[in-house]
Amino acid sequence: MAEAERIIGTPDIPDAEGTDEGGSTAADAAVNAGRGKRKILVLLSVAVVAYLLDLVTKMIVVAKLEHQPPIDIVGDWLQFRAIRNAGAAFGFGEAFTVIFTIIAAGVIVVIVRLARKLYSLPWAIALGLLLGGALGNLTDRLFRAPGVFEGAVVDFIAPKHFAVFNLADSAIVCGGILIVILSFKGLDPDGTVHKD
Repeated sequence: MAEAERIIGTPDIPDAEGTDEGGSTAADAAVNAGRGKRKILVLLSVAVVAYLLDLVTKMIVVAKLEHQPPIDIVGDWLQFRAIRNAGAAFGFGEAFTVIFTIIAAGVIVVIVRLARKLYSLPWAIALGLLLGGALGNLTDRLFRAPGVFEGAVVDFIAPKHFAVFNLADSAIVCGGILIVILSFKGLDPDGTVHKD
């Protein structure tokens, strides 16, 4: 019976000596806690790198590229062109900037809450990308003109026949794609793997 419970994921219950039915000890719990802290460190490191890259590139774009003609990177297939986007991706919903700001803040809160149960390195990387990207665009919405909660996001990467975006958008998309892949593989943020 105990074996069947472990297979379907029933948590082990410690006995009076500090071991559970599967033989885990308090030392095992400490090791798992250390692994969890390392995954949180990975999440935060990825988030900080993504955030700083986004922030620095936007500062350069505002200082050097805004109100200037586009710069061709790969002919006219890829350009750097500074625009201000008050809406969501692809310029939709410019009248809802405050709502997008609240959504970005909500995403950050959800990621912080998920981090407490994080034992998976791929999930740490994915959530770090999402967190860094959300913080990057949230910073624009809070501190850029026309005002707090209404700021326009700086976009500058302009592929031909596609929307103009920034590095925060790229981090969010990459993190989202990684989460979809991990979900299809059955890997949960806590490190467990399940087969449907």
